[in-house]
Amino acid sequence: MQRRTSAVVKSVALRMPVTRAVITAGGRGTRQFPATASLQKEMIPLVDCDGLCKPTLQLVAEEALQSGVEQICIVTAPGGERVLQRHFRELEEEERARLANKPEALEQAQRLAEMQGAISYVLQPEPLGFGDAVLCAREFIGHQPFLLLLGDHVYLSGEERRCARQLLDVWDRYHCPVSGVARTPAAQLHLFGTVAGEPVPEVPGLYEAHEFQEKPSLEYAREHLRTPGLSEDSYLCFLGMHVLTPAIFDCLEAQREQGQRERGEFQLTTAQELLRQRGRYLAAEVCGSRHDMGTPEGLVETQVALALRSPYASVVRQASQEADQQCE
Repeated sequence: MQRRTSAVVKSVALRMPVTRAVITAGGRGTRQFPATASLQKEMIPLVDCDGLCKPTLQLVAEEALQSGVEQICIVTAPGGERVLQRHFRELEEEERARLANKPEALEQAQRLAEMQGAISYVLQPEPLGFGDAVLCAREFIGHQPFLLLLGDHVYLSGEERRCARQLLDVWDRYHCPVSGVARTPAAQLHLFGTVAGEPVPEVPGLYEAHEFQEKPSLEYAREHLRTPGLSEDSYLCFLGMHVLTPAIFDCLEAQREQGQRERGEFQLTTAQELLRQRGRYLAAEVCGSRHDMGTPEGLVETQVALALRSPYASVVRQASQEADQQCE
């Protein structure tokens, strides 16, 4: 009877819209030191496309909420939740008084208060990898499908829909796990999880996933991870954005029980490969770009990409032109 009830619950989960998201933000930010000696990596500020200065994590949370998600679980290291709760909250009376003559700031404060109601926190006791961080959110997710995002990845859509919304639309149509992917040159395979897929007929940019490998060697990729329709030097690599079913948690538990670690960490890609073996799993090319601010060069690139879509775009272009002239 219990097994039958469990099967019914899983069947219902596969027909549900995605209303919950998990954002992992437990990294130590060692590549951003010394800034991260006093500031959590995901709280490093960026000037967004709307011209407002926000911590990176707020941009990621807005990606989820503006795509239709209603509740977010942020996975963070012990103590990190206090920093985040200090940001996503209602203003105290004294703070509100200081902003009395700044209606734009008060409007943003109200927005943060609304986000506070949508955000929960769970701790990752030890830095045991991306897969372990996702597993920490199991109780929050329960039996529902969910959107998974990284706390240091910012997305810029190439169309009207948010990047996450594009992925959620694939879920709404096919009701199976789906990962966002982008065509990536072979020289960058050591940086990403890579997908081998078969194009879904008459649906451009959608693939049946046949294999997942975390940061494969070029030799392995050439032999096992080719995808029809892509150039010889191009592969499908993860964008850091996924829609997963709660079955992923069973896969992560199995991985932990078997001690399947890579570089000392539990990788999500290993569990995704197990999930793929158990049923249909899709990969979808997202119309847009992913920007990883987790390194100094990535931070610069992310800010420039945002700035070029902001009210300050002309300032960025002018500064670039002046710098070029000085170097001539």
